[in-house]
Amino acid sequence: MQDMERISSFIKSFISDDEGLLGDIYSEAIKNRVPVMRKETRELLKTQIIMKKPMQILEIGTAVGYSSIYMSKYIDEGAKITTIELDEDRVKIAKTNIEKMNKSDTIMVLQGDAYDVLKTLPDNLYDFAFVDAAKGQYINYYPDVMRVMKAGGVIVSDNVLQDGDVLESHFTVDKRNRTIHDRMREYLYTITHDDRLDTAILSVGDGVAISIKR
Repeated sequence: MQDMERISSFIKSFISDDEGLLGDIYSEAIKNRVPVMRKETRELLKTQIIMKKPMQILEIGTAVGYSSIYMSKYIDEGAKITTIELDEDRVKIAKTNIEKMNKSDTIMVLQGDAYDVLKTLPDNLYDFAFVDAAKGQYINYYPDVMRVMKAGGVIVSDNVLQDGDVLESHFTVDKRNRTIHDRMREYLYTITHDDRLDTAILSVGDGVAISIKR
Protein backbone atom coordinates (compact mmCIF):
# COMPACT_ATOMS: atom_id res chain seq x y z
CA MET A 1 0.00 0.00 0.00
CA GLN A 2 2.85 2.36 0.87
CA ASP A 3 4.48 1.68 -2.51
CA MET A 4 1.19 2.48 -4.28
CA GLU A 5 0.97 5.79 -2.41
CA ARG A 6 4.52 6.62 -3.48
CA ILE A 7 3.70 5.75 -7.08
CA SER A 8 0.56 7.91 -6.95
CA SER A 9 2.52 10.85 -5.53
CA PHE A 10 5.21 10.39 -8.17
CA ILE A 11 2.63 10.43 -11.00
CA LYS A 12 0.86 13.49 -9.60
CA SER A 13 4.17 15.38 -9.44
CA PHE A 14 4.08 15.54 -13.25
CA ILE A 15 0.55 16.97 -13.45
CA SER A 16 0.27 20.74 -13.78
CA ASP A 17 -2.36 22.66 -11.86
CA ASP A 18 -5.18 24.39 -13.71
CA GLU A 19 -4.53 28.02 -14.49
CA GLY A 20 -6.68 31.11 -14.14
CA LEU A 21 -10.39 30.93 -13.41
CA LEU A 22 -10.59 27.16 -13.86
CA GLY A 23 -7.90 26.77 -11.21
CA ASP A 24 -9.89 29.06 -8.93
CA ILE A 25 -13.02 26.93 -9.44
CA TYR A 26 -11.07 23.79 -8.54
CA SER A 27 -9.47 25.35 -5.46
CA GLU A 28 -12.80 26.70 -4.24
CA ALA A 29 -14.40 23.27 -4.67
CA ILE A 30 -11.64 21.60 -2.66
CA LYS A 31 -11.91 24.23 0.07
CA ASN A 32 -15.67 23.71 0.32
CA ARG A 33 -15.35 19.90 0.16
CA VAL A 34 -17.28 19.69 -3.08
CA PRO A 35 -16.42 16.41 -4.85
CA VAL A 36 -14.35 17.01 -7.97
CA MET A 37 -12.39 14.46 -9.97
CA ARG A 38 -8.84 13.69 -8.88
CA LYS A 39 -5.93 14.99 -10.93
CA GLU A 40 -4.98 11.54 -12.26
CA THR A 41 -8.58 10.97 -13.37
CA ARG A 42 -8.65 14.36 -14.99
CA GLU A 43 -5.63 13.50 -17.14
CA LEU A 44 -7.09 10.15 -18.16
CA LEU A 45 -10.40 11.78 -19.06
CA LYS A 46 -8.59 14.36 -21.18
CA THR A 47 -6.81 11.71 -23.23
CA GLN A 48 -10.04 9.76 -23.77
CA ILE A 49 -11.79 12.86 -25.10
CA ILE A 50 -8.90 13.79 -27.37
CA MET A 51 -8.85 10.27 -28.83
CA LYS A 52 -12.61 9.88 -29.17
CA LYS A 53 -13.38 13.43 -30.40
CA PRO A 54 -17.00 13.23 -29.19
CA MET A 55 -19.62 15.66 -30.45
CA GLN A 56 -22.23 14.89 -27.78
CA ILE A 57 -21.07 14.36 -24.19
CA LEU A 58 -23.28 13.32 -21.27
CA GLU A 59 -22.13 13.97 -17.73
CA ILE A 60 -23.92 12.68 -14.64
CA GLY A 61 -22.83 14.72 -11.63
CA THR A 62 -22.16 18.39 -12.44
CA ALA A 63 -21.23 19.55 -8.92
CA VAL A 64 -19.96 23.11 -9.48
CA GLY A 65 -19.24 22.63 -13.19
CA TYR A 66 -15.52 21.98 -12.97
CA SER A 67 -15.41 18.70 -14.89
CA SER A 68 -17.70 19.83 -17.68
CA ILE A 69 -15.69 23.03 -18.13
CA TYR A 70 -12.48 21.01 -18.10
CA MET A 71 -13.80 18.59 -20.74
CA SER A 72 -14.93 21.50 -22.90
CA LYS A 73 -11.30 22.54 -23.34
CA TYR A 74 -10.60 19.42 -25.40
CA ILE A 75 -13.68 19.02 -27.60
CA ASP A 76 -14.00 20.08 -31.21
CA GLU A 77 -15.92 23.13 -32.35
CA GLY A 78 -19.64 22.47 -32.35
CA ALA A 79 -19.48 19.71 -29.74
CA LYS A 80 -21.94 19.92 -26.83
CA ILE A 81 -21.98 18.78 -23.21
CA THR A 82 -25.17 17.93 -21.31
CA THR A 83 -24.60 17.65 -17.57
CA ILE A 84 -27.05 16.60 -14.83
CA GLU A 85 -27.02 17.69 -11.18
CA LEU A 86 -29.51 17.03 -8.39
CA ASP A 87 -28.47 19.76 -5.93
CA GLU A 88 -30.17 23.05 -6.82
CA ASP A 89 -27.57 25.22 -5.09
CA ARG A 90 -24.75 23.52 -6.95
CA VAL A 91 -26.60 23.98 -10.22
CA LYS A 92 -26.67 27.73 -9.60
CA ILE A 93 -22.94 27.79 -8.87
CA ALA A 94 -22.20 25.61 -11.90
CA LYS A 95 -24.18 27.86 -14.23
CA THR A 96 -22.35 30.90 -12.86
CA ASN A 97 -18.97 29.24 -13.37
CA ILE A 98 -19.89 28.11 -16.87
CA GLU A 99 -20.99 31.62 -17.77
CA LYS A 100 -17.76 33.11 -16.38
CA MET A 101 -15.80 30.73 -18.58
CA ASN A 102 -17.90 31.70 -21.65
CA LYS A 103 -19.08 28.12 -22.06
CA SER A 104 -22.84 28.65 -21.87
CA ASP A 105 -23.27 27.84 -25.56
CA THR A 106 -21.37 24.57 -25.13
CA ILE A 107 -22.54 23.24 -21.76
CA MET A 108 -26.19 22.71 -20.81
CA VAL A 109 -26.96 22.00 -17.14
CA LEU A 110 -30.09 20.00 -16.31
CA GLN A 111 -31.29 20.10 -12.70
CA GLY A 112 -32.93 17.01 -11.25
CA ASP A 113 -32.45 13.42 -10.21
CA ALA A 114 -30.38 11.78 -12.96
CA TYR A 115 -32.54 8.66 -12.73
CA ASP A 116 -35.53 10.73 -13.90
CA VAL A 117 -33.72 13.18 -16.17
CA LEU A 118 -32.05 10.39 -18.14
CA LYS A 119 -35.45 9.05 -19.12
CA THR A 120 -36.22 12.32 -20.92
CA LEU A 121 -33.15 12.09 -23.17
CA PRO A 122 -33.38 10.61 -26.68
CA ASP A 123 -31.98 7.24 -27.73
CA ASN A 124 -28.55 6.88 -29.33
CA LEU A 125 -27.55 10.54 -28.95
CA TYR A 126 -24.29 10.57 -27.01
CA ASP A 127 -20.89 9.29 -28.03
CA PHE A 128 -19.21 9.93 -24.67
CA ALA A 129 -20.42 9.79 -21.06
CA PHE A 130 -18.76 10.66 -17.76
CA VAL A 131 -20.52 9.11 -14.76
CA ASP A 132 -19.46 10.79 -11.52
CA ALA A 133 -22.47 11.05 -9.22
CA ALA A 134 -23.95 9.09 -6.29
CA LYS A 135 -22.00 5.83 -6.32
CA GLY A 136 -24.93 3.74 -5.12
CA GLN A 137 -26.97 4.91 -8.11
CA TYR A 138 -24.65 3.90 -10.96
CA ILE A 139 -26.43 0.58 -11.40
CA ASN A 140 -29.80 2.37 -11.50
CA TYR A 141 -28.59 4.84 -14.14
CA TYR A 142 -27.12 2.06 -16.24
CA PRO A 143 -30.11 1.02 -18.40
CA ASP A 144 -30.77 4.57 -19.57
CA VAL A 145 -27.09 5.40 -20.00
CA MET A 146 -26.86 2.43 -22.35
CA ARG A 147 -30.01 3.51 -24.14
CA VAL A 148 -28.81 7.04 -24.86
CA MET A 149 -25.31 5.98 -25.96
CA LYS A 150 -24.42 5.46 -29.61
CA ALA A 151 -22.66 2.31 -30.77
CA GLY A 152 -18.96 2.94 -30.31
CA GLY A 153 -19.67 5.37 -27.49
CA VAL A 154 -17.31 5.56 -24.51
CA ILE A 155 -18.56 5.49 -20.90
CA VAL A 156 -16.12 6.61 -18.20
CA SER A 157 -17.26 5.74 -14.66
CA ASP A 158 -15.35 7.41 -11.82
CA ASN A 159 -14.70 6.37 -8.19
CA VAL A 160 -15.55 2.72 -8.77
CA LEU A 161 -13.10 1.45 -6.14
CA GLN A 162 -14.54 3.60 -3.32
CA ASP A 163 -11.18 4.13 -1.59
CA GLY A 164 -10.73 0.35 -1.51
CA ASP A 165 -14.06 -0.43 0.20
CA VAL A 166 -15.32 -2.28 -2.85
CA LEU A 167 -12.56 -4.85 -2.35
CA GLU A 168 -13.85 -5.79 1.09
CA SER A 169 -16.59 -8.26 1.93
CA HIS A 170 -20.12 -7.01 2.66
CA PHE A 171 -19.85 -7.60 6.41
CA THR A 172 -16.52 -5.82 6.93
CA VAL A 173 -17.86 -2.56 5.48
CA ASP A 174 -19.58 -0.05 7.80
CA LYS A 175 -23.32 -0.70 7.88
CA ARG A 176 -24.11 2.75 6.49
CA ASN A 177 -21.97 2.01 3.41
CA ARG A 178 -23.08 -1.55 2.68
CA THR A 179 -25.79 -0.66 0.18
CA ILE A 180 -23.37 1.50 -1.81
CA HIS A 181 -20.73 -1.24 -1.60
CA ASP A 182 -23.09 -3.93 -2.86
CA ARG A 183 -24.48 -1.78 -5.65
CA MET A 184 -21.03 -0.78 -6.87
CA ARG A 185 -19.98 -4.43 -6.96
CA GLU A 186 -23.14 -5.18 -8.94
CA TYR A 187 -22.34 -2.31 -11.31
CA LEU A 188 -18.78 -3.53 -11.89
CA TYR A 189 -20.01 -7.06 -12.53
CA THR A 190 -22.64 -5.74 -14.96
CA ILE A 191 -20.33 -3.59 -17.06
CA THR A 192 -17.73 -6.36 -17.28
CA HIS A 193 -20.24 -9.09 -18.21
CA ASP A 194 -22.65 -7.22 -20.50
CA ASP A 195 -22.04 -8.52 -24.04
CA ARG A 196 -22.82 -5.05 -25.37
CA LEU A 197 -19.72 -3.59 -23.70
CA ASP A 198 -15.97 -3.93 -23.66
CA THR A 199 -14.76 -2.68 -20.27
CA ALA A 200 -11.45 -2.07 -18.52
CA ILE A 201 -11.22 -1.23 -14.81
CA LEU A 202 -8.17 0.87 -13.96
CA SER A 203 -6.67 1.75 -10.58
CA VAL A 204 -6.40 5.42 -11.51
CA GLY A 205 -7.39 7.89 -8.79
CA ASP A 206 -10.17 6.17 -6.90
CA GLY A 207 -10.74 3.69 -9.71
CA VAL A 208 -12.00 4.37 -13.23
CA ALA A 209 -13.94 2.03 -15.52
CA ILE A 210 -13.77 2.68 -19.25
CA SER A 211 -16.47 0.96 -21.29
CA ILE A 212 -17.06 0.97 -25.02
CA LYS A 213 -20.51 0.18 -26.37
CA ARG A 214 -20.27 -2.31 -29.21
